[in-house]
Amino acid sequence: MSKTKKPGKHATRLSHAGRDPARFHGFVNTPIYRGSTVLYPTLDTLLADDQEYSYGRLGTPTVRALQDALAELEGGHATLLTPSGLSAIATAIQSFVSSGDHILVSDSVYRPTRRFCDTVLKRLGVTTTYYDPVIGGGIAELLTERTQLVFTESPGSQTFEVQDIPAIAEAAHAAGAEVIMDNTWATPLFFRPFDHGVDVVVHAATKYIVGHADAMLGVITTAESAAGPVAKTHDILGLCPGPEDVYLGLRGLRTMQVRLQRHQESALALADWLAQRPEVERVIHPARPDHPGHALWKRDFLGSSGLFAIALKPVSHKALAAMVDGLDLFGMGYSWGGYESLILPFDPTAYRTATTWQVEGPALRLHVGLEDIEDLKADLDAGFARLASA
Repeated sequence: MSKTKKPGKHATRLSHAGRDPARFHGFVNTPIYRGSTVLYPTLDTLLADDQEYSYGRLGTPTVRALQDALAELEGGHATLLTPSGLSAIATAIQSFVSSGDHILVSDSVYRPTRRFCDTVLKRLGVTTTYYDPVIGGGIAELLTERTQLVFTESPGSQTFEVQDIPAIAEAAHAAGAEVIMDNTWATPLFFRPFDHGVDVVVHAATKYIVGHADAMLGVITTAESAAGPVAKTHDILGLCPGPEDVYLGLRGLRTMQVRLQRHQESALALADWLAQRPEVERVIHPARPDHPGHALWKRDFLGSSGLFAIALKPVSHKALAAMVDGLDLFGMGYSWGGYESLILPFDPTAYRTATTWQVEGPALRLHVGLEDIEDLKADLDAGFARLASA
């Protein structure tokens, strides 16, 4: 939408990408366009189908503004929006597979991605093999003549394994396979997938892009070579997010860098504090030097977000409930990426197949929001006191 790309680094681009105030009577933000029918001025225009907008499902100025901004920030060729992160994942995968094909998916992938592969893809005759997320270039041994894509997610969902994306991409491309990456944790600010060989990037924009826990939105950004298949599948599936959700994505985008800086700073401070707690067996945060994948994270990533995990020493269910049920600032709920702090117990034992999750005590995933860090520590400190009493 912008007449020219604005110069500068991420902070500047986040403020200006996708905007063209002159086109909208000087208003800073692109307005919300609600609509289905778009009128054509003449029969020839209708038959040529060459005007900028043709039907609401196929895009509006609001949608175009966010797509253009994200494609620029991601460094990709084109971006498409979907109603959720999961719909973005499903669309991206379906763009490259047919019955009889094979795909490789990280064993630490977002669990709904796994369910999609194990149900819909299986029913359509597509075979999925789950691989150890730290396999790196060794993934070459799992690639077959029928392997169409390798799905990556780094760090891994819940357990935060860092993948060697360049090595995986090199092996996949040598075998003629596409590489898709879920980059929700890092966002375009903290990891640049196209610089590391990825062909398609997906995000649950519901998280950090929207940033306020008030909208559902998915994003698919492609390299030029992958743009055609994804655009075709997206069109056929009839995907279009709601106009208010798109607008909230645009609004959230403008403050994403300052929010992520705060998320990063607070999460690292809290992770270091938790590492000293006697109740905590292990802190699982890629940006900490004691994380197994820290060297890869340091090599490839530009920062870390507010999401990490801890493993507690063995305690009873009653004690764990006493701890989390009484928390004031850490809410229990799904999703993350908003301004609020969240805590969620998890146990991936039942659905990992290529790797084994080995902890003796309960595990907790934390999203550190924008609250004062001392208040967050005090909330958890009181929770640990309840745990000990129980």
